Amino acid sequence: MKRKLIIKALAAFTAIGTLVAFNSCCGNRASGDNGRAKYIFVFIGDGMGAGHAAVAESYLSHKEGKLGGEQLCFTGFPVLGLCTTYSADHHVTCSSASGTAIACGTKTNNGFLGIDPEGNRLKSIAYDLKEDGYKIGIMSSVPVNHATPASFYAHNTDREDYYSISMEIPETGFDFFGGSGFLQYNGKDGKSEPTPQVLEDEGYNVCFGEAEFRDKMDSTAHIVFIQPSGKQENADNYEVEGLEENDSRLAEMLQMSLDFLGDENPFFIMCEGGEIDWAAHSNMTMPMIDAILRFDEAVATAYDFYKEHPDETLIIVTADHETGGITLGSKGSYSVDWDIYEKASKDGKKMSAAENIKLNDAGHIGWTTDNHTGAPVPVYAIGKGAERFAGRIDNTEIKGKILGEEIR
Repeated sequence: MKRKLIIKALAAFTAIGTLVAFNSCCGNRASGDNGRAKYIFVFIGDGMGAGHAAVAESYLSHKEGKLGGEQLCFTGFPVLGLCTTYSADHHVTCSSASGTAIACGTKTNNGFLGIDPEGNRLKSIAYDLKEDGYKIGIMSSVPVNHATPASFYAHNTDREDYYSISMEIPETGFDFFGGSGFLQYNGKDGKSEPTPQVLEDEGYNVCFGEAEFRDKMDSTAHIVFIQPSGKQENADNYEVEGLEENDSRLAEMLQMSLDFLGDENPFFIMCEGGEIDWAAHSNMTMPMIDAILRFDEAVATAYDFYKEHPDETLIIVTADHETGGITLGSKGSYSVDWDIYEKASKDGKKMSAAENIKLNDAGHIGWTTDNHTGAPVPVYAIGKGAERFAGRIDNTEIKGKILGEEIR
């Protein structure tokens, strides 16, 4: 028992020392009081565990001719925690259950969205903050009615009831939504009124592409940004291996939301990198890395904002779960052959599942599954209240820690 207390004390001392050191070298003046940040960013890299970040950083180091040392923006944040992700009914969570735990602070069953295991509606942090005068932005690189973004605004016992989920958008009164499109664009039966038309009728301006957004942003209070490629009946338009032509990068979508929300009023933004998970499900190493780099660009955009408002901003970067069980090194190898991966990427050839397995075997990146795992995920934080996220936490604690509430 005494040994455990000493270890905990040393860990706490180390975390404080790391924070002080980062503040000293980077000018971070994050407040240590119990107040709530005025500007709050929650980034969710869907399926992104510590291994995914390590693989991405190894590749960045390779590009610089080094074995290691290169960092993503968010891995340089001063506070690091470790978050458990199990759901109410499974050791391994799905995105809707974990998204609900993060957004609402309550465990629920896999497949449920904003609903507890008994069927009661839950209240997400976005609704709490809206009541307190915060402007709200919800966005993703994948469809806006997909599980993770929907966890912050919708309530359903079926995460795949996408049309009904979309119908909750106007009820929220939230300010900005963004995504690649709408699943079940015309309803489950394909015969319902198109989702964009419903949203327009309920007072939301739906913009397809940045040009439309810029044209309308000053004349509306509520806006939904959709990628140009999402202007179609089937929103399964994501590209695991890259963006569609003319689509905006996630960082650009985040900048649009910042331009729309402004900094006069407090705001809460949830920004998801959804295709990290989809690439990981397919064990596609380079597309997964590319997705993380796009996600990191968005984090860097928020970090630039933080540097302008260091005493009032909180940025949290985490994942809803880990996908793929990825390892840096496999088959007993102590090295990764990035040249093989680069050559395959330059060839531009879509690989079959068997070819992809062969590539990973040759390159020595290991994958243990094509689904989610129960591994804990990292939490990276910087800014006002960031220290609350150090150490081991559960995903249900994130909401209370953002709000400045004690979790007991």
